[in-house]
Amino acid sequence: MTKISFKTVGIICKDSIGKDVSRLEMVIKKMEKLGAKVLVDKRGGAALNIEKSYSQEEICKKSSLIISLGGDGTLLRTARSLDPKKSPPVLSVNIGRLGFLTEATLEDFDEKLKLIRAGKFKIDTRSMLAISLKRRGIESEKTETKSDTRTPHSCLLALNDVVINQGSFARLIKMSIKINDSEAALFKADGLIIASPTGSTGHSLSAGGPIVHPKVDGIVITPICPVLLSMRSIIIPDRRMIHIKIETERKEQQTKIGLTIDGQQTYDLDFEDEIEITRAPQQLNLIRTEGRNYYKTLNDKLGWGREK
Repeated sequence: MTKISFKTVGIICKDSIGKDVSRLEMVIKKMEKLGAKVLVDKRGGAALNIEKSYSQEEICKKSSLIISLGGDGTLLRTARSLDPKKSPPVLSVNIGRLGFLTEATLEDFDEKLKLIRAGKFKIDTRSMLAISLKRRGIESEKTETKSDTRTPHSCLLALNDVVINQGSFARLIKMSIKINDSEAALFKADGLIIASPTGSTGHSLSAGGPIVHPKVDGIVITPICPVLLSMRSIIIPDRRMIHIKIETERKEQQTKIGLTIDGQQTYDLDFEDEIEITRAPQQLNLIRTEGRNYYKTLNDKLGWGREK
């Protein structure tokens, strides 16, 4: 039986945790009562007005258990901070809105902890996407800079999806796709979504893509409003390399094309920029307690498979 260690518990907080600082304090007290050393991220540290706090990356490396305190957005940030050599289990506590991926609420938090300590849980492993962004064919260099929009980037991560689109102007984007070394498609569309199985129930689903069970080792490619009606969503093996090249040249600044990761990180794209996407070495290990299953979540959150 897998056991969860409460020796060092790291807490990664939602952006607006300052409005819910009493909830953060409650979670910390419960963890300390279990004998845990608690590490709080920078957002939580600022809300609590304490000097000692940690980056998300530090928390992922130092913790035996991570609590993601927020909603799905907080969990997405947590996943992108994971180290490929260490992936501690994550208990996601929803104090946000939909919480499609989250496991617990503050109302059932004590009951969830009781089940976890009794071993009545399983680890739900989720694959992630690794993204490399090349500028006009220049090889990417590892960088932590996210504000320099013309710098090559590698080692970017996504739990849900990678989206190529543009702002307020409804103009088509011409793109080419290669799968490994094979030419796959050259088409025009409003955009393109590359989604993991976890992300298949997000933006990709809204654009007409399929729901993919998280245990399927695949990546979903979904065009957004393509010119070719035959250009439909496709699922490919996740060990393939997806190579996307921007074939549209724009001179107008107001019609910039952008790359969005998990709906949270954005990067400008230009003519002949290239994006490479494959499965990441990192994986997210979510704690799931007894009584919950994937189909029930689809029923409850999306209304799938249940006639009213």
